[in-house]
Amino acid sequence: MIRTVAVVLFCALSILLILPLLILWTAISGNPEFMFSSAMKFIRLAARGAGIRVHVEGTENIPAQPCVFASNHASNADPPVLVPAIPRRVSILVKRELYRIPILATGMHQAGFVAVDRGAKEGSMNLDEVAEHLKRGLSFLVFAEGTRSPDGRLRPFKRGAALMAIHAGVPIVPVAVAGTPAIMPKGDWKLHPGEVSIRFCPPIDASEYTFEQRSELIDRVQAEVAEALPPEQKPLPPAGDGVSP
Repeated sequence: MIRTVAVVLFCALSILLILPLLILWTAISGNPEFMFSSAMKFIRLAARGAGIRVHVEGTENIPAQPCVFASNHASNADPPVLVPAIPRRVSILVKRELYRIPILATGMHQAGFVAVDRGAKEGSMNLDEVAEHLKRGLSFLVFAEGTRSPDGRLRPFKRGAALMAIHAGVPIVPVAVAGTPAIMPKGDWKLHPGEVSIRFCPPIDASEYTFEQRSELIDRVQAEVAEALPPEQKPLPPAGDGVSP
């Protein structure tokens, strides 16, 4: 409990006291790189303070060009452990509700984050805005299930990540995040010390797929993520196949 309160207080003070200075610097310089890298350092520090150890594999699979990272989403701990583990600045699809927080909203806008309506259909995504970010060299991180898994197990991926990658003609990198359900289970706001494993799988060239093949592409991405997850986070087998979970 004390550890969680300390981390929350640290993050709140960072947003209130440090983020405005970073926002001002970004407005003056016109470059959000320093703000983003500084924010990642603060997040890593908070994670270490919470007793979270992060092990990263497969960074050699990340292409040099802009790409779409498609990850599973098992816990609220996923974003703060995954985003700093990506060795480049990324844009994120974030809930529009977060833009109601004044200081945070300004920082997210400067960083190039894209607001989406939670639970919105794939057709509501502004693909041209996403493609423009990718053409400028900014990669994207997408939690492809659309929302947190209720039990930590992988759920079917929505097709938004595939649409983004196909529209922009960039690779899509499957990402498997394991261990976060124990760090912060769904329904539990306390942080628990533990180890998180992040694996970047080999990229898939989305330019080889058409919009009509988006389901085929996202199914391939999901299969790669499922293969990289531990047994307790793999999807349950279909009912009636005779296989025990």
